[in-house]
Amino acid sequence: MREITRYGFTLALICVIAAGLLAGVNSLTRSKIAAQALAEEQMALKEVMPKAEKFAEVKSAQQVLYYKALDGQDKLIGFVFKASGKGYSSVIETLVGIFLDDRISAVKVISLNETPGLGMRVTENSFTGQFSNRDALDLSGVQAISGATISSRAVMDSIVKKTQEIRELTKNEK
Repeated sequence: MREITRYGFTLALICVIAAGLLAGVNSLTRSKIAAQALAEEQMALKEVMPKAEKFAEVKSAQQVLYYKALDGQDKLIGFVFKASGKGYSSVIETLVGIFLDDRISAVKVISLNETPGLGMRVTENSFTGQFSNRDALDLSGVQAISGATISSRAVMDSIVKKTQEIRELTKNEK
């Protein structure tokens, strides 16, 4: 019984030390991680709306609904938003830039966990490049990836649905 208590105490001490070290490292790196995440987000925003000089978040209850894309004179040129839809084996999240006339600037897949090979092809430029300059509410001309139709449709349907939502939210801003 005495040996079990000693092992339990040793294990507890190791856990406390490890937790303390992890907390210390977390507090030291938290600001750097946040700065890196912000830089990556700004790069992705610029990638889908390259004509914009800056982006203004539009929030509701601490959640970002969309971003206003502004030119150098702070004139509104479009919007950037995240759209997500259920693919074959995961939720596919995209970042979409649209101009004021609902034409798509660009689409970037930012998160997915689809089938390696076929489903992952929705990230390729041969698919995402088809969206540029198309009406975000009519993607009938976009060719789905053969063998990954569910994933392709998830991307297209989520863009149309979210564009409709953004259009409703921003109808007084255009």
